[in-house]
Amino acid sequence: MCGYIAAYIIQSNNQFTLSKWIISLMKTKDTCYIFLIPQRYVLALMGFLAMVNAYQLRVCLNIAITEMVVEKHSKTHSPSTSTLFDWSEETQSIILGAFYYGYVISHLPGGIIADHFGGKYTLGVGILCTSVVTLLLPLAANAGVGWLIASRVVTGIGEGAVFPALNVLIARWIPLEERGLLGSLIFADMRPVFFLGSQMGSVVGILVSGFLLQSYKGQWEIVFYVFGGIGVAWFLIWTILCYGDPESHPFISEIEENYLKQNLVQSNKKRPSPPWKAVVTSVPVWALILAQIGHDWGFYTMVTDLPKYMKNVLNFEISENGVVSSIPYVVMWIVSMTSGCLADYLIKRKILTVTNTRKLFTTIAHVGPSITLVAAGYSGQDRVLVVTLFALTLGLMGTFYPGMKINALDLSPNFAGTLMAIINGIGGTTGIISPLIVAILAPTQTVDEWRLVFWVTLGINAVTGLVYLIYGSGELQPWNEYGFETNKEEKEDEKEIEIKDETEKVE
Repeated sequence: MCGYIAAYIIQSNNQFTLSKWIISLMKTKDTCYIFLIPQRYVLALMGFLAMVNAYQLRVCLNIAITEMVVEKHSKTHSPSTSTLFDWSEETQSIILGAFYYGYVISHLPGGIIADHFGGKYTLGVGILCTSVVTLLLPLAANAGVGWLIASRVVTGIGEGAVFPALNVLIARWIPLEERGLLGSLIFADMRPVFFLGSQMGSVVGILVSGFLLQSYKGQWEIVFYVFGGIGVAWFLIWTILCYGDPESHPFISEIEENYLKQNLVQSNKKRPSPPWKAVVTSVPVWALILAQIGHDWGFYTMVTDLPKYMKNVLNFEISENGVVSSIPYVVMWIVSMTSGCLADYLIKRKILTVTNTRKLFTTIAHVGPSITLVAAGYSGQDRVLVVTLFALTLGLMGTFYPGMKINALDLSPNFAGTLMAIINGIGGTTGIISPLIVAILAPTQTVDEWRLVFWVTLGINAVTGLVYLIYGSGELQPWNEYGFETNKEEKEDEKEIEIKDETEKVE
């Protein structure tokens, strides 16, 4: 649904009236623009904030749900002016995992739309859709658990296009040499600046949710109103300041535009369909998919259930839960930024190849967290030690961003959106499965039960990480070239003709 809205807006070839009016004010008579900041940095900042919003909207329910349900193991209850729900662990797991049903569904359509029409509105409408539905979550919860689950599915649909759209924007805006740091900022690698936002969003989402739940005792709805409103405000600013590519940007300087033309892999304006056969038979792509599954299994287990672990196993109050649950994400943020800088340095200095750099950081992101997570399972209820080990777990996961998270851009800048959609979409299925596994393996939320959950995570990470270490690649793939399949068929036809000619000569 959100993807169709984005496609409609893009195909109209018109900016919003407000956007046009503001642009006209920003131009002087001699067509000089008041914007002196390089526009790729503006895009990186807004992309970073997009990821912050996306993860705030994703995780706010994870901590809010601890105050939405009736406490079955407590004789005392905090006064509440809001409705409390008698949901079992399995029901809570379904609610928390519902987001990922929509997230997986919309990944591929979102990636295709972003590749064909650009990332601006694919991303913007996705965040807007998620924000509006989040504002309505309290109504959905009071209407019934089915409505709440359906609403979370829709929020997942909105966010499913975010990663693919950001990859398209990075490929069209940010040179390879800048992608390590700026892509960490966004996702948290200009490729990691976009991706740093995911950790910041998790930190802010959990920390602020805890603060709001403590400040507005018994009014859990406030969490959804605050984050939903912030998301809508971000969308309005995004539509005015950011554009899908340098050529269509009215504020960009001639110097920056020429710099980007010289340093970016140029892509054809007419964007054909991806070479599906080559993509689905690509060994590096499948290695990347498995690595994504391994990482996402551990990450989503932490994101979805960490607040519940802090409350049920370590007995933290809500005033403390938000703080201690956010600490691991702060560490992850710091590590992702520093490892992003280190990855850029290793590649620029040619100390390591792109392939070996990606493999190094991906291996650290798989092996390190598995060890510290299992260690946490054997640390009992020692609060300081367990929180420290959880912080190390997510911190080491931070090397995933300059590792395999941006690897899709190495393989195929032209089809980055579609490729990221496939990889992230398949990885997102773990967000559906892992909460259910936790509910099955840890129905009463004891340390012994959680220990088994952590061992399962270690096994999955070990296998998927080994596959990527052997078969992963950072090289540009031949099918990145437009018309690859057509050219391949033509070459095969030419070879057949040559063979026939040689056969006739021999006869």
